[in-house]
Amino acid sequence: MSAQAQMRALLDQLMGTARDGDETRQRVKFTDDRVCKSHLLDCCPHDILAGTRMDLGECTKIHDLALRADYEIASKERDLFFELDAMDHLESFIAECDRRTELAKKRLAETQEEISAEVSAKAEKVHELNEEIGKLLAKAEQLGAEGNVDESQKILMEVEKVRAKKKEAEEEYRNSMPASSFQQQKLRVCEVCSAYLGLHDNDRRLADHFGGKLHLGFIQIREKLDQLRKTVAEKQEKRNQDRLRRREEREREERLSRRSRSRDRRRRRSRSTSRERRKLSRSRSRERHRRHRSRSRSHSRGHRRASRDRSAKYKFSRERASREESWESGRSERGPPDWRLESSNGKMASRRSEEKEAGEI
Repeated sequence: MSAQAQMRALLDQLMGTARDGDETRQRVKFTDDRVCKSHLLDCCPHDILAGTRMDLGECTKIHDLALRADYEIASKERDLFFELDAMDHLESFIAECDRRTELAKKRLAETQEEISAEVSAKAEKVHELNEEIGKLLAKAEQLGAEGNVDESQKILMEVEKVRAKKKEAEEEYRNSMPASSFQQQKLRVCEVCSAYLGLHDNDRRLADHFGGKLHLGFIQIREKLDQLRKTVAEKQEKRNQDRLRRREEREREERLSRRSRSRDRRRRRSRSTSRERRKLSRSRSRERHRRHRSRSRSHSRGHRRASRDRSAKYKFSRERASREESWESGRSERGPPDWRLESSNGKMASRRSEEKEAGEI
């Protein structure tokens, strides 16, 4: 890669797709399904194992450093939960690697001659010491390249101690089996990257393997997978707690709403009852007032009728008295009447006086 391409990639990684206003690059967003989520999280096996014996070639999905920068900017504002997709991708890859490791172990068990359990344990011990020596040498070389010479020297001293232990283990293994069988190369499959390791490999070969890009790449992938599993578990637990909290809040709001509706119903029922009572009271009051007015009217009509009757009787008695007076005055002018007439007139006068007295009463 040229220096210009490296600078362009560095700018993309820092500023994202919108660094130079190129609209064609902005057509694909980092949320698109065509974009590799493992690449956005910097754990795609196609990138990590590139240039090794197990180079997987180009990924079928889009890899772009600018999209990774866009994702890193957006992930600071909200949780996108891309870790789940990356975890599924790495789990499928590691499962395939472990399957190849088991097949290689089975193939070695079929091709190499049988040995006893005691000899197998001693050979396993030699393999473990070889692995420890290779890791220490790889670490010492890395520290030396970084300029930390003192730490590198300390690790080399530890390597010498492990070499002494390995020599003793090899002597025990040699003495436990025939010389012809000992000369046969005993292989072992690396549990990390499924590569073959020899029982008699020298330190340089072991250092190249354990410090190589293939082995370190698989270590990085496995560590990233463990980290993703932990992150996904924490986020799922947090999401479950948030969901549970929202559910409790929703149930609390529903209970409060039911209580409020119940209070409103009781209040409306009470208002309706009070309204009906007031209506009933008003209707009763109107009915009493109506009956009182009716009785008052009937009493007034009776009183007026009695008054009219009394006035009529009084008027009749006055007219009768005036007639009698006029008759008496006419009688005195006409002279004394006949005795018969007088007796009859006396009876009539007495009856009239009785009627007059009754009328006055």
